[in-house]
Order: sequence, then C-alpha cells, then structure tokens
Amino acid sequence: MIVLASLTILLPFAAAFAGMLLGPWASRRLGARPLPAASAGAPGSPGGPRTPDAQPPPGTPEETPVEVSAEAPTTPLPVARPETAPVPGGGPRSAELGRQVAGDMALRGLRHNGPALIACLPMAVSTVLALIVAVVVWREPGVRTGVLTSIPTGTIDIAVGLRVDGLAALVGLMVCCVALAVQVYSVAYMAKDPRYSSYTAFISLFTAAMLLVVYAGDLLVLYVGWEVMGVCSYFLIGHHWEERANSRAAVKAFLMTRIGDVGFLIGIFVLGIGAGTFSIGGVLARIPEMPQATVTAAALLLLAGVAGKSAQFPLHTWLPDAMAGPTPISALIHAATMVAAGVYVVARLYPVFLSSSAALTVLGAMAVVSMLGSALAALAQNDLKRVLAYSTISQLAYMAAGLAVGAQSAAIFHLVTHGAFKALLFLAAGSVIFVAGSNLLGHYGGLRRAMPVTFWSMTAGYAALVGLPPVSGFFSKDSIIEGARHAAAHGGMLSEQPQARGFAAYEPVGPGEPAAAFAHLPAGMAWLIYIALLVTVGVTAAYAMRAWLMTFFGEPRTTFEAREAPTLMTWPVAALAVPTALLGFFGLGAEELRPHLVSVGLSLLWAAAGVAVVYVLWNRDPALDPADRLGPLRKVLDRAFYVDEVYAALVVRPVQALAHMVAAADRRGIDAAVVSTAGWSRLAGGTLRRLQTGNAQTYLTALLAGVLLLVLGVVVLL
Repeated sequence: MIVLASLTILLPFAAAFAGMLLGPWASRRLGARPLPAASAGAPGSPGGPRTPDAQPPPGTPEETPVEVSAEAPTTPLPVARPETAPVPGGGPRSAELGRQVAGDMALRGLRHNGPALIACLPMAVSTVLALIVAVVVWREPGVRTGVLTSIPTGTIDIAVGLRVDGLAALVGLMVCCVALAVQVYSVAYMAKDPRYSSYTAFISLFTAAMLLVVYAGDLLVLYVGWEVMGVCSYFLIGHHWEERANSRAAVKAFLMTRIGDVGFLIGIFVLGIGAGTFSIGGVLARIPEMPQATVTAAALLLLAGVAGKSAQFPLHTWLPDAMAGPTPISALIHAATMVAAGVYVVARLYPVFLSSSAALTVLGAMAVVSMLGSALAALAQNDLKRVLAYSTISQLAYMAAGLAVGAQSAAIFHLVTHGAFKALLFLAAGSVIFVAGSNLLGHYGGLRRAMPVTFWSMTAGYAALVGLPPVSGFFSKDSIIEGARHAAAHGGMLSEQPQARGFAAYEPVGPGEPAAAFAHLPAGMAWLIYIALLVTVGVTAAYAMRAWLMTFFGEPRTTFEAREAPTLMTWPVAALAVPTALLGFFGLGAEELRPHLVSVGLSLLWAAAGVAVVYVLWNRDPALDPADRLGPLRKVLDRAFYVDEVYAALVVRPVQALAHMVAAADRRGIDAAVVSTAGWSRLAGGTLRRLQTGNAQTYLTALLAGVLLLVLGVVVLL
C-alpha cells in the first residue's frame, strides 16, 4: 500500500522533470511537424494556428511569418509581429479562427505531442494507483504507515515516510482525477503556447506536491510539499508574465501565502517539540499529555497557514487576482491542490483543533466572514473567473465551518464534491472564454444552443454549487448545515465525536489510547455559523443564477462564432459532470451524511429566494446585468469591501514609505560616508604621490638631507 502511494507521488514528480528537460526532444522523436503560422496573438496566450488554406477574417492585418524553433517544433516562438489589443476581461488575445483551429488540431496531433504525453500518461497511471489505494482502504479500513529513512537532527529525528488512511486515500484520488482532467484539457487550451512544456511540467510538480501533503506521515515532510506548491503556484499564476498584471498577481499570491506559512512552520515546531516527535500519528497520540496552552498556540499558528493557503480572511485577497493565470491552472488550484490543502491539514490534524475551544472559535469566525463576504463579492463581479474565485473562498469557508462545528465527515465530503464541481465549473468557463475570447459576463449570452455539452455540464456544476438536489453539493452542504444546527441547538456541543469511524473519518488515536479533551464551541458562535451558512446559500444561489443566465440565455451581446469547444476540452468537462451529479449518493451509507428534513427545507427556501430574485430582475430586461440593481452597493461589492485598499493604506504604502526612508538614509548616510572616504583617500594619495617623482637626483638629494639631519641630531644630542 505504501509502495503504491509512493508511486502515485513519484510518477507526476518524474513527469515534471522529464517534461521540463525532454518535452521538445520527445516531440521531435515522435515525428512532430511545425504547426502553421498563428494569427496575431500575444506571446504566451492560448492563441491558435491558421490552417494553410484558411483565409484571415476581413480586416485582419498582415503579419510577419512565424519562425519555428528547432528546440520545440510543435510550437512557434514569439517573434515581432503586430499585436492585437487585449480583449476585455483578459481572455485569449489571438484571432478567433486561430484559437479554434489550434484546439481542433490538438487531438489529431496528440500522439506527436511530447510534453502532453509525458504529462498525461504518468498522471493517468497515478490516478489508477490512487484508485487502487482507495479501494483497498475502503475494503479494509485502517492506517498504513511506512518510513523510507530517518534523518537525525540531534534532537527530534525526521521520519521520511507516508501514512495512508481513509482520508488520505479519498483526497488523493480526488487530486489525481482533477489533475488528469486539467492535463488533458490543457492540450487543446494551451495548444499554441510557446512555453507549454514548462507549463505541463509545473502542473505535474504541483500535483506531486499536493499528493505529498496528502500522504505525508511526518509534519516536516508535509511542509515540504506545502512549500513546493507555493513555488509552483507562483510560476503557474505568472505563466503569462509578459503582462505586468500577471506577474504582480503571482508575486501577490506568493507573498500573502508566505505570510501565513511563517505561522504554519512555527506551529509545526511547537506541536512537534511539545509532542517529542514530528510523526503525525505520534503527535496525535500525545495530545492528551500536552499542556493546553501548547496545543492552543500550535492550533492558532497552524490556522495562519491555513488562512493563507485556503484563501480565508484576512489572507484571502490573492485568490481573485490569481485568475490572471491560464484557466486550467485556476481549476487545479481551486479544486484539488493549493486552496484545498489548508482545509485538508485541519482535517488531518483535527484532534489538535478539537482540543482547543479558542482555535475552533477562531476557525468559525474566519469561516463566517469568508463565506458571506466572498459570496456577496461574487454577486457583483463581471469577470466569470472572479465570480468562481470568490465562490471558492466561500465554499472553502463552508468546509471550515463544518470543521468548527464538529461536522468533520461532512466537511471532508464537501471537500471532495467541491473538487468535482469546481473543476467542472472552471473548465467549462474556460471553454466559454476560449470560444468567446473574453472573461466578461457582459460579452456572453445565448450560448446554450451553440455549446450544449458545456451548457448542461455547467448547469450541473452550478446546481451543485448552490446545493440543489439531487447533485453532489446538495448532500455535502446539507450535512454541514445540519451539523451547525445541531451545535447551535445544543449550546455549542459539537455534532460528531472525535472518535468517529468510517472510510473518510480520521482515527485520532490508536487502539487503547486516551482521546483528547473534547472542546466546545461557544453557543453564540455556533448560532452565528448556522445563520451565516443559511444566508450564504441564498447569496450563492443568486450569483450562480446570474452567471448562468448571462452566459447561456438571452441574446448574444458581442459578435463571435459560437460553437462547442474542441474535443479535448469537452471530454474532461463532460467527464467531471458525472461525479458532480452522482457523487452525493455515495455518502448515503454514513448516517451523518444523509439529508435532514429541517436543514434541507431551510436551505432550499433560501436557495429558491436567491434564484427567484435574480430571475425576476433579469427577466425584466435580459440585455442588462441584474447586479446593476444593487446601485452604489455594487461598487463596494465589486471591490470586495475595499479590503485590498485597506491593506494598501495600512501595510503597502507605509512599507513603501519606510523603504524610501531606508534607501534615502543609505544613500545620504552609508553611501555618502563611503564616497567621502574614497574622496579623502584620493586626496591623501595625491599628496603622497608628489613624493614619488621618479627623479633619481631628487631621491639622492633627499637621502643626503636625511643623513645630514641624522648627523646633526647626533652631534646636538651628544
């Protein structure tokens, strides 16, 4: 079992290095031919080729022929050419004909595409291995551990090993499935990208890092995967670094997550030193013996890293800006890797948080602000990807709320269902963007007939996002709401015991070991979480309905050739629609994951209210945006309550001012002192230089004068 888990991690890891080093070479060996010249497009954007007999659209300027690299014959290198203006919303900038032809050609050229094969085949094998691991753990529940080696440090040794249980097996399978869908989808979406080989390599490394986090048996091994994900996100978000906004978004994501990671690393050390081991099993077994203050401090420090990685308030503002990256990357980050890692770590170390009422309270408060604030922000966004980005923050807060009220199984279940429907929504949105050439909702309309597969798949995804029956999100969301209702109704008593068993349940202690102290959530916080969950259902239904109507209904608002996305993009979207629709039924075997009448009724009432309000506003004039009815409030929501502006005023500008002061002090103080020292040295050197004339007669005269002075001195003194 541990060997299979190791191979699941190592295959994408090896694919990352092979793709980076051997991708173009593999294409040459497979007999790839240079693609036709692309229409004018930005370097690095998903532009497409033009077939030899295709004529450019009327008004398209003549372009400079594209030179083909001998190193990567399947993709043209960017050369000097007339640039098309960026499309509103930051969508693909190449001509419509080029985009679509490139995507259509991707399937035919797949067997010659070295980087694609190097990325997709190992990922497919990893998915099969992850499935085998999950089936074995499902049939024979329990914890399997294995240690490759132990690294002595002089104090606490680091065990380089893996740990596989129901939680790890389930999440690992979800990560592999989504990563495989993203890799296949990217073959068409990024068909003409000049850096496609490095792009797929970073996706593979990103996936391997997340799998290391999932299967890690030691906290420091987990931290290695945690940090590798951060580096990969920087390169992938800034993949189109030619545009300043993209590189800024990558830097922002990197810095904000690093802020949280400082606390996360300190929390790991506090927990490991307090327990005397960094082994996850060992740490959890020693929680009852550790001082309460140590456990609370460690839990709060870990929450700092969780807030950064999972984009929860107050470290959430990087995620909407991360939409600057290619859409498949957004799907991977939001559904299965980076932002899911924070919630996973809380579930992995759940007994630590169950032992601290303060940590549960902070987790609940963070969830309330994140879920409701982000849902309201999504309601006013005009960029489709930013709508989905804010919805991710909100849905991750749902999971955090579930963990805060003790609904651990429901939170894990929602993590898995969210991975399916959020990957579906992002990839389907990428198909719309690919065809329309824009991210803006105001440029869509009437696409349901031209894009039937995308329409029905995205309909299932939005239904799951809202929590409508019978799709997967209905079951997982209802279970979280029921857990919150139970906690509120029982004065903050958590809804599940920490010793809960099951395929996805985590066993906090070993057989015969004492359980950790069972903390309680304050009753007021439990009620606040419950109310926020219900209100967020209504707001979620409103923004999902708005995006669905503006994309697929009404009249087209701009001119473009509406058609279904290329086959390699449509297949992953349709495949993800299956678990989105059916995954919820797999939870019926667990009592805590079955629908509850009261929670279902209240949730559906709030959802119906949100849907009805948006539909009535849209139906009055389908050409207008229902969010315009928000009036002055829309600007506040569009700017996400000006949190970025507050950070700029309180942090960015003061730091910049301090940096300018330090630079001025350095320039006028330290540098000035160094420069003045050099000036005095030159002056002294110039004076002494006069003694070195090079004239032998002068030297002889000075010598005689010196001898004479010595003689006179001797005579006088004696």
